[in-house]
Amino acid sequence: MLASLAVLTAALLTFHAAVPNTVGNLGSLLEAFLPWLGLAVPVLLLLALLRRSTTALVALLLPAVVWTYLFGGLLFPRAGEEADITAIQHNVSDENPDPAATAKALMEAGPELIALEELTPSALPLYEKTLAPAYPHHAVEGTVGLWSKYPLTDVRLLDIRPKGIGEGWDRGLRAGARTPWGEIAVYVAHLPSVRIGPTGFASDYRDESAGLLGKALAAEKTAKVILLGDFNGTLDDRGLDPVTSRMESSTGRFAFSWPEVFPVSRIDHVMARAATVTDVRTLPATGSDHLPIAAGIRLA
Repeated sequence: MLASLAVLTAALLTFHAAVPNTVGNLGSLLEAFLPWLGLAVPVLLLLALLRRSTTALVALLLPAVVWTYLFGGLLFPRAGEEADITAIQHNVSDENPDPAATAKALMEAGPELIALEELTPSALPLYEKTLAPAYPHHAVEGTVGLWSKYPLTDVRLLDIRPKGIGEGWDRGLRAGARTPWGEIAVYVAHLPSVRIGPTGFASDYRDESAGLLGKALAAEKTAKVILLGDFNGTLDDRGLDPVTSRMESSTGRFAFSWPEVFPVSRIDHVMARAATVTDVRTLPATGSDHLPIAAGIRLA
């Protein structure tokens, strides 16, 4: 039994894409927490030692090797390439008790671009006032915003609202940024939340919104693109394929961003096209239930 569980663990790690989504989106649920499947190895190891099962111990080599191949490098990240700019992505939470302090904390990392989600009418003026001296250019659409050290052009609402969600749900924007490396299209998006319930992993709205975002990215004519946002999903989650198949991100470290108290998943992302995300890391906690994500981007 222990040996069979070890082989099953290795199979799920290797062939997670084969787990169907037809029942409760189980495939996406597995992929949302895929690295944590490795916890089965020490548990099975302990049981194998208690049972003194040589067969189980040998079988455990399989999931251990597979997990190390897939994720081992994230435990000891290598130094990334030198970055030209730094971008920060942060869901600041609509219940943030101190927006000004959050804005100041983000500025300490010295980014050129800051993308924020869950901006509320009451908190927005505080973010604008605090960030204005260092970031004279900014754009806000609905509950998402972009602050930039570079001039912004062609700012417009990005329609990623799934069918069935009412008017006023504005959680995406597109802007052009005039940088020393030329014009760059910058997208900020906040995809719908997902839920785990009796019927499984409810991600239909998120997946539909990801499809709309993917179409917008495919239609973008500017060569260099930077995408920042809270996608409520990991890079492994097949529900985000319309986005992740068109963009690239750094996998240099785990950089789990949610929940802030005990992060178990990176659902906040910085991606790029015709540019390189050299490294992704988390920043210290703010007043949000997410940790900020900082990423170096090479544009040359």
